[in-house]
Amino acid sequence: MQSGPDVSVIISTYNAPRWLELVLEGYFCQAFTGSFELVIADDGSTEETARLIDRMSSRSPVPIRYIWQPDEGFQKCRILNKAIAVSCGQLLLFTDGDCIPQSTMVAIHHSRAEPGWFLTGGYLKLPRAVSETISVSDIKAGHVFQPWWLIHHGFRPSGKLLKLMLRQPWDRLANQITPTKRTWNGHNSSCHRDDAIAINGFNEEMQYGGEDVEFGCRLNHFGVRGRHIRFSTIPVHLHHEHSYVKAGMRERNAQIREQTIHSRLQYSPLGLQQWLREDGALSLAKHDRCWYRN
Repeated sequence: MQSGPDVSVIISTYNAPRWLELVLEGYFCQAFTGSFELVIADDGSTEETARLIDRMSSRSPVPIRYIWQPDEGFQKCRILNKAIAVSCGQLLLFTDGDCIPQSTMVAIHHSRAEPGWFLTGGYLKLPRAVSETISVSDIKAGHVFQPWWLIHHGFRPSGKLLKLMLRQPWDRLANQITPTKRTWNGHNSSCHRDDAIAINGFNEEMQYGGEDVEFGCRLNHFGVRGRHIRFSTIPVHLHHEHSYVKAGMRERNAQIREQTIHSRLQYSPLGLQQWLREDGALSLAKHDRCWYRN
């Protein structure tokens, strides 16, 4: 039986095809010499997103899997679990469809992965004006990760840009001494697929606000600790609104997260097992759509 790729990059998206196009271009430019696939986790976008992915898949240097579920409000945890179910990589790298990766992102996650650890990376958030100026050629040339280019296109000069200038070994030193907590961050984190399955994936009782942190807490309770690569992998985060956020979501998630911490919960009460059976067979919902382009 043929083994799967080294890495599955799981990209969440919802009705942002323009941003997703730029993100995919970033993954088409990866310097990774191993094998990886892209798994696009779509939480109910319109057909415009599916058409974009189908069109771009024809020139993708790596396989693309697309999993879509009907729009029932913010259900990111649910679609991420379905993406885990259809993924084939040994390492799962999670990110969002508004985070353009540096060309070394997949390679760094893969090279620094170790049993018993998950990796948590950084990001640089861009204002709307800068986000809207980015072109495919800017990504291919690497301009979007250059402080001088960002400043020239409207990014206000600040210390935030310094992290883009760190090179080895200084990035590793910064990763070690940063006081930032080693939490799971949905825009740039990775873990072994077996570990994600062992804790039953993401908690589908949760909607927007800290659902990624709760996933990391359960990994901790399972014995998988966090390790920073926040100064080694720094995707640029494109500006977007949060129209999908509804009243009470954050508060309910905070309560669930506190319960997880207090009880040292490992296994999600509502998670991956709905979509991935113990024998490895898929069990997707009736109206879900899934396809593969190699």
